[in-house]
Amino acid sequence: MRISRRIFLAGSTSLILTAPVLSNAIASNKRKNNLVIIMLRGGMDGLTAVPYIGNNILTKARPDIGVNKPIQITADFALHPMLKNYKSLWDQGQASIFHASSIPYTGRSHFEGQYLMESGGIQPYFDKTGWVGRALEGAGIKGLSISLPMPLILRGGRDLDSFMPSKNRLPNDNTLQLLQNDYKEDKMLWEVLSTIRKRPIAMMEPKSRSDRDMKGLAKIAAQQLSDPTGPSVAIFDIGGFDTHADQGGDNGEHAKKLKQFDDVIGTLRKQMGKIFNNTIIASLTEFGRTMSQNGGSGTEHGYGTAILMAGGLLPKSRIISNWPGLEQKNLFEGRDLNSSIDARAVYASILARVLESDHKKIVKDAFFNSDLPDMTKRIFL
Repeated sequence: MRISRRIFLAGSTSLILTAPVLSNAIASNKRKNNLVIIMLRGGMDGLTAVPYIGNNILTKARPDIGVNKPIQITADFALHPMLKNYKSLWDQGQASIFHASSIPYTGRSHFEGQYLMESGGIQPYFDKTGWVGRALEGAGIKGLSISLPMPLILRGGRDLDSFMPSKNRLPNDNTLQLLQNDYKEDKMLWEVLSTIRKRPIAMMEPKSRSDRDMKGLAKIAAQQLSDPTGPSVAIFDIGGFDTHADQGGDNGEHAKKLKQFDDVIGTLRKQMGKIFNNTIIASLTEFGRTMSQNGGSGTEHGYGTAILMAGGLLPKSRIISNWPGLEQKNLFEGRDLNSSIDARAVYASILARVLESDHKKIVKDAFFNSDLPDMTKRIFL
């Protein structure tokens, strides 16, 4: 039986939740799988988050921004020291990394890259829908956006109802009740408004992107995802990875952002309890960064990066990579970690597992029937 879900979008762009229709979720009597996407805007440096330690090429290329105290996880790879929660999950067999991966985009524009990472297409500004939205729609999901505009990653092919308070201010509960009374005949909208009135106000208040705020949003997400009749998809949005200067190594701007990512994962793990076993988390970014540091002790826009995954739906911890190497001859355009894995293939396989759908159907619904290999065995077996 297909579970019809509805979308709840926080007023802040830091957290988005999709929620099922309560009666259908209960009637299905099925275990609810959860998907968490953490968007890392600005170009997350995969060579900082997961540095290659198999030789000293990276160390020589980054004398001022190298990771001096990496946490070794395999003979050739390590984790950034800020990823302590992630390392704990790695030790528990609940973390995996797709290294040397990227969306199929090499233009190095944040605007184009972020558009494509959300749309799942290959041509900037061409597709008007997002890959998560298309996948949910293909699974029979109806949505309501409590914000304008609907975020691209969640847009589906059908028009979705939207509601946004004037002047970016939320109406009080009396106003929401009046709206709910006016829409008694519209069961979908009535139930969503009812859900909103029961949500913590923190879900709808604009948030800054401090560590404390991200932990708070992660606690809310954990609570809602743990509800058997609650949301099944959460999307976090963390910016600030565009470190052209003073990137830092063990500490610094990039490290601070990795800590926010790690805090979200750690909070979800702690707060979700056993429900974490039914969950998969995956990072999403527009591109990586250059292998060598620049004159400002930062990095420029690159190509290959890494997808960090976590959660109990993973069978074990491992690095998954067709590693191209960091030798000059192996770099993309002589400057970037190359990408040997289309990130869309990874996300398609994750969606198929969470939605319990056929891989080919997900590729057709979410990624325009592109020629994407099935990564299911590499991730889940």
